[in-house]
Amino acid sequence: MAGRDSLAVRAPDRAEDVTDTGGATVSAAAADAERPAAAAPPGGVPEHPGTPVDVAAYLRAAEGRRTRRAFTDSAVIAFRNLLTIKRVPTLLVSATVQPLMFVALFAYVFGASLGGGEYREFLMAGIFTQTVVFNAAFTTVGLAGDLQSGLIDRFRSLPMSRLAVVLGRTVSDFVVNVISVVVMVGCGYLIGWRITGGVGDALAAFGILALFAFAMSWVGVFTGLVARNVEVAQSVGFLWMFPFTFISSAFISAQSLPGPLRVLAEWNPITAVATAGRRLFGNPAPPDFPVATGWAAEHAPLYALVCAAVIIVVFGTLSLLSHRRVARA
Repeated sequence: MAGRDSLAVRAPDRAEDVTDTGGATVSAAAADAERPAAAAPPGGVPEHPGTPVDVAAYLRAAEGRRTRRAFTDSAVIAFRNLLTIKRVPTLLVSATVQPLMFVALFAYVFGASLGGGEYREFLMAGIFTQTVVFNAAFTTVGLAGDLQSGLIDRFRSLPMSRLAVVLGRTVSDFVVNVISVVVMVGCGYLIGWRITGGVGDALAAFGILALFAFAMSWVGVFTGLVARNVEVAQSVGFLWMFPFTFISSAFISAQSLPGPLRVLAEWNPITAVATAGRRLFGNPAPPDFPVATGWAAEHAPLYALVCAAVIIVVFGTLSLLSHRRVARA
């Protein structure tokens, strides 16, 4: 028994001293301190329990997972919204047929007294801008309908990103805006509109229009979250769209408006987008139209980009805050 006891070796406790191969005595805590921190693997969890973790790497990995999940979930929601349009094609009526009615109205009913063919070329950039603004109502009504039907509540019960609901809505409605503009381009060519500028300028004009369309969709998201039901959303949406669109140079020269309305029209983002489009498409105003002056008119493409960026930041933030408030309600 004595021999057997003498052969027994007791494993050292972590709180006691341990001896390394060189014979020096160090504590377990000191050994842990000297051991290099292991970088977190892609999943963010150390491979061996008890191994010190690089906290910064762990947080970066977690943040990366959240970002990827937000974009993946947003893509799923956007695809779901587009499937709804596929199954109910009449939802595209307001996004495609209504702009065609405005083209016919302004080009042929009012256009004869405003410049004929030259006015029709001047008109199309304004119609493009008006189309993406009015399509914000599509966003407003769609999101308000999801809230009213309880679909947003069901989304909140799922393990998905909170950002996905609003971002997916803006992405799907951006696709609707692209379809609308393509239809309007075809309609413009039928009535005699042509792009006389360079290819690069034309692409820049469509790029500004696309950014402004994305900005307007965030305005629609905020309005839909505030309205919360379809009936109120329809009223509130058009309440700001009509004055915002018509007190601009979308259809006429802003210089022809009286006093305060002229100032509002000159600095209206719709004026900037329409003016930038005309300049880049190579569509000048009819000769009898007053020439627009001022910084906003002279730097229309830059001002249009600034306006779109500000709208995205402001209404994107308000939309996320409103979505959190709705989630807590």
